[in-house]
Amino acid sequence: MSNAAEQIVVDFIESWNRMDYDSIYAAMADDIFYHNIPMEPCEGIEAVRAFFEGSGMGSDGAEWITHHIATNENVVLTERTDKFRINGQWIAIRVMGTFEIENGKIAKWRDYFDLAQFQGEMARVMGDANG
Repeated sequence: MSNAAEQIVVDFIESWNRMDYDSIYAAMADDIFYHNIPMEPCEGIEAVRAFFEGSGMGSDGAEWITHHIATNENVVLTERTDKFRINGQWIAIRVMGTFEIENGKIAKWRDYFDLAQFQGEMARVMGDANG
């Protein structure tokens, strides 16, 4: 590992893969800024919890695959494929993530992805009422 900031992000990704929400939330600062671009951002740990708990995804499995990781001091960039199991089927979304670490916690987290791809994957596993 390049440094402590990178290890925090690697551990965070592993927490997602175990769907260990206690560890996921423990890795975030109380005043975290999370932006799942192009969606609306969340500010504060309670807003992030509400976002994940209210997403309606109903995921019962996750596998985040890190293809590349780069670190510059307290900033960690990841190129990933984030997979989630929903209704017994897997969706997969390519993601670029930026994590800013302060005082040993994730203080800012921005993920960039193709919303149309995500919506298409969700429609596939949830059943598209218009299809």
